Amino acid sequence: MRPRFSLLWSPVRFKALLGSSPLPGSRPGAPGLALSAGRSRSAGRSRLVVGSGPAVLELVSGQVEVREEFISEEEERELLGELEPVLKRKRYQFDHWDNAIHGYRETERSHWSERNSETLQRVRDVAFPPGIPQLGLVHVLDVDKGGYIKPHVDSVKFCGSTIAGLSLLSPSVMRLVSEQNQSDWVDLMLLRRSLYILRGAARYLFTHQVLKEGDSYFGGVEVPRGRRISVICRSLPSAA
Repeated sequence: MRPRFSLLWSPVRFKALLGSSPLPGSRPGAPGLALSAGRSRSAGRSRLVVGSGPAVLELVSGQVEVREEFISEEEERELLGELEPVLKRKRYQFDHWDNAIHGYRETERSHWSERNSETLQRVRDVAFPPGIPQLGLVHVLDVDKGGYIKPHVDSVKFCGSTIAGLSLLSPSVMRLVSEQNQSDWVDLMLLRRSLYILRGAARYLFTHQVLKEGDSYFGGVEVPRGRRISVICRSLPSAA
């Protein structure tokens, strides 16, 4: 029987499980390499990021980050309290204009409560260097338990070189696959209330996806899918 990651497990318990043996990668039977042990927040050392080999991990070093427990439970409740009334008025969609997402609803917001504005400003301060133009609208993507995000590269018309997303409600696995060599992959463990950041090569040289139920594994451990809301800040497209 495969080990199963319960949604009730804490990040510490999950990391302890991964730390007990070499990481085999997120696909059953596939070889994998962890970036290294420890609580560091950089891609170069985080055990929340694994890949197919050292070369691909070196390529995304500094351009992929997962920061666990970036927001508190109270901050998550504040965000959900503002978003749920808006999202509940929308239906889940099972097609997308570029066929990238299945089972989702979404909105964009420019005005937030004072407390949520402070939380989002922390995201911006961490993700974007000073002077980098940013989109004022924050993208909110609500993916149903049975939904998923297919492999895609974001259009440069709508987003610049950096995206930063908070993961609310449940954990999931994001997979990056090289467009030049599909045997090169990187998996990110997006724990609840974590922040992920993708920059540069990780944005444009790799597709990214959120794995669906049945395919959702990290380090050989199944990560059951639940409803997930991501709150995403983006840099301005360079052509804008």
